[in-house]
Amino acid sequence: MAEVAQERLSGLNVYYDNRFERQAVKILPGEYFATNKNSLIVTVLGSCVSACLRDTKNGIFGMNHFLLPCDYGDDCYKYGAPARYGMHAMELVINEMMRMGADRRYLQAKVFGGGNVLKGITVNNIGLKNAEFVAQYLRTESIPIVASDLLGDYPRKIYFFPETGEVKVKRLKRLNNTTIMDRETVYRMKLKEHIREDDFDLFE
Repeated sequence: MAEVAQERLSGLNVYYDNRFERQAVKILPGEYFATNKNSLIVTVLGSCVSACLRDTKNGIFGMNHFLLPCDYGDDCYKYGAPARYGMHAMELVINEMMRMGADRRYLQAKVFGGGNVLKGITVNNIGLKNAEFVAQYLRTESIPIVASDLLGDYPRKIYFFPETGEVKVKRLKRLNNTTIMDRETVYRMKLKEHIREDDFDLFE
């Protein structure tokens, strides 16, 4: 009998969540996590988007956290570097789930984030582009979206419970600091630099 692939925890923030009294994995911008266990998956989203994916037949789950590095005038809906980054971010978590035994035919998605929270970026709303991208990607891949909480002008904290597929969303109306926005801004700048250096040959 083939051994079931184990979840990848190396490099991720694993902690004990006192509120829900269980092990949790917190993912940051650019990270993803897949599991066949009951590990709670947590992230905090500003302009970024997370897709919570569930294989309804095989009990495999995954979540990512990504941001399209769009600038003013960029078209994130074409297959240029920004969109290719988003596709790569989605494929990373889906491929990890498939490695663990998932089947794309049974995937469902719940999507969150895309808030307009980055200061000074209002004309070309990155959150909107992220939200529209993830919806377009899932539609193209025939993965149904069964729930969503997108856009708005506030960050969100997401709790994904793999054993049930339930997602709890805490809307962060008040922020005590700028950590979320600062983290996403730094991440976005790194992505733009990576595009310039590597020309994004991710699928070749």
